[in-house]
Amino acid sequence: MNELRVDVYAEALFSVARAEGALGEVEDELFRFARALEANDELRDRLADPHIPAALRQQIVEDLLGGRAQPSTTGIVSLLVAAGRAREIPAIVDAMVARSAAAASKEVAEVRSATDLTDDQKVRLADALGRATGKQVEVKVIIDPSVQGGIVARVGDTVIDGSVRRRLEQLRNSL
Repeated sequence: MNELRVDVYAEALFSVARAEGALGEVEDELFRFARALEANDELRDRLADPHIPAALRQQIVEDLLGGRAQPSTTGIVSLLVAAGRAREIPAIVDAMVARSAAAASKEVAEVRSATDLTDDQKVRLADALGRATGKQVEVKVIIDPSVQGGIVARVGDTVIDGSVRRRLEQLRNSL
């Protein structure tokens, strides 16, 4: 998908979510859905399969998100799937998240953790990452069991690896 099309979709999604008054929640839900879609080849293939009628693909989205996500989130994902853009959802959502962060004069911190973080932990982490990078940071958490403990954070090109795995590697190297 070309970059212009991604930007057009991202701007439209940003505008819809902002107009609905639930930008933060819709943005978080879309971000989590995009990461799940990236991680699940079968789901991505089903939602992108042109041989499956659009109505059936939209029903899959409704079954996955209906009642568990904001109606705006479900509608946005359903619209993208019906438009044949399921494979591009991660790129579109990432562009939307970047646009939203830029509108708030923030950077996006993609944080990988074995478990979900509480709101308090996210706030403290955003403050700590802000001090470490010198930027205002908005935290987006990705549940990644391979982290096994601690977190791995990426803000732009800066990666901060505070995972247990990394600490064990450092200890092993020092011994």
